[in-house]
Amino acid sequence: MTDTTPHTTANSFPRAGFRRRFGSWIYDFLLSFAVYMVAGAVSFLLLYLGHYFGLYSMQGEQHFSDTIANTAWLKWPNELWKMAWVGFFFVYFWTKSGQTLGMRAWRLRLQNLDGSLISKTTAIKRLVPTLLGLGNILVILDRKNKLSLQDRLTKTEVVRLSLEANRGRL
Repeated sequence: MTDTTPHTTANSFPRAGFRRRFGSWIYDFLLSFAVYMVAGAVSFLLLYLGHYFGLYSMQGEQHFSDTIANTAWLKWPNELWKMAWVGFFFVYFWTKSGQTLGMRAWRLRLQNLDGSLISKTTAIKRLVPTLLGLGNILVILDRKNKLSLQDRLTKTEVVRLSLEANRGRL
């Protein structure tokens, strides 16, 4: 059985509520959208270079963006590439410091229940239930423990840091 009570030791911080998580989610959504767009620009350039050097034709389309959108063997690897970079954004920051840029702005940190940083495996496991932040709705329903779906599945927690603890973390 896992410990689901909020930690109150001297070295730990209280678990974050829904409002802070939502504020952080807004920041991180905008940042992840920017990562998605940059990854899209890079993939467009790489795919266009493939066409330019004769690896494939325009597939009967007039514009190259239509070629990508209407050709499954170009479209799906392109989408997976962009989503992989968004996933990398979260995994990198969660494992490096426990904070994405949005979490830092809202003084939140993701950690294991013992206060340590999460592993890459745990971060990857958090990605799917974290999708669009919907797992955080459980925090509203469970005000006592303040654990989201992704927290419960990966045995992690999001805590609210003090101002001093949040300084210079990234």
